[in-house]
Amino acid sequence: MNSERARLTALYGGLLVVAGVLLMGLVYLLVSDRLYRSVMTAVAPAVPTYRLEAYSASALPASEAAQTTVVQPGQYAVARKVSTAAGDAVLSQLLTVSALSLAVYSALSVALAWWMAGRVLRPVGVITARARRLSGSNLHERIALKAPPGELKELADTFDGMLDRIEQLVAARQRFAANAAHELRTPLAVQRAAAEIGLADDPPPEKVAWIRDKLIDTADNSEQLIEGLLLLAVSDEGLRRRERVDLDATTATVTEALAAEAAERSVTVDVAARPVSVEGDPVLLDHLVHNLVANAVRHNHPGGTVRVRVGPGGLEVANTGPVVAPETVPLLFEPFRRAQARRHAPGEGAGLGLSIVASVARAHGGDVGATANPGGGLTARVALPTRA
Repeated sequence: MNSERARLTALYGGLLVVAGVLLMGLVYLLVSDRLYRSVMTAVAPAVPTYRLEAYSASALPASEAAQTTVVQPGQYAVARKVSTAAGDAVLSQLLTVSALSLAVYSALSVALAWWMAGRVLRPVGVITARARRLSGSNLHERIALKAPPGELKELADTFDGMLDRIEQLVAARQRFAANAAHELRTPLAVQRAAAEIGLADDPPPEKVAWIRDKLIDTADNSEQLIEGLLLLAVSDEGLRRRERVDLDATTATVTEALAAEAAERSVTVDVAARPVSVEGDPVLLDHLVHNLVANAVRHNHPGGTVRVRVGPGGLEVANTGPVVAPETVPLLFEPFRRAQARRHAPGEGAGLGLSIVASVARAHGGDVGATANPGGGLTARVALPTRA
């Protein structure tokens, strides 16, 4: 920052010094232009005089010629010499005083420019120092610059806003890591308990078969969790390929694939799809639709319904089911968040379903939201940029 301060000092100080030099030159020109005539006019009346003759009238101003007496020819030369000497002395004194004043003015200008540059760059220095001190333990600190509205105030406020977003992101990642560790630890603990307790003391074949099924089921859940984590990481990275995807056709394929599970749970799925095309990754969009519809089917009650609508506004999935508190709805799109207590039912996805939907929507430049239905259940909406 010192180099920038030196540059600003040189710029401001140089401009002030140049302005001082120009002012001094202008004053010198204006003074010297009429100085000798003014001195001659002041000196002439003090000399013994007679009436002005024709040859000397031109030496004085016309307004003075009719009223002023002038010296004789020999004495006029003396008066002119005195006037010239007096004018030279005045100009010399003027130059000396101006030069000294310019030197003092230049020094003050440089000092003032240095101070001004420091004042201007102080917020930048504060931002730089704060950025150097940033770590995971002090992300809560802010610049909070107290200054009048301006570019530097806007810069400091923008930096504070960036720190807010970074703090939220770091906190979300920390929660994600902790939840992921907990989710991965749970099936491992189940497998260990089943192996150590269930297989102790030479268990009968029926118990061995039960333990085998339990271990396979737990391994399936772990595999689904890992696949969900990988899918979430891939969608967070953004799109690697883009192509035209018919969202209505994708929705029809997904709902058809989930028809058997919906029938098993006694849930009716109603689909109304208008032709809509979007630009994106077909695999990720398939996961988006699948997770939304599967979430609506699984978090439902026997005899419930799922309503799927596709149109120019995007995708909307509404379901019946348990009552969801409105304040918890935004949290459902975070990883490992559930509207109800944990259930180890197959295919639950360890609470990653809606978070994957939100991540895929962001990767496609879209937005996702949800509202709690008054009678129970949820209505989720995904808005995606459509392709003509």
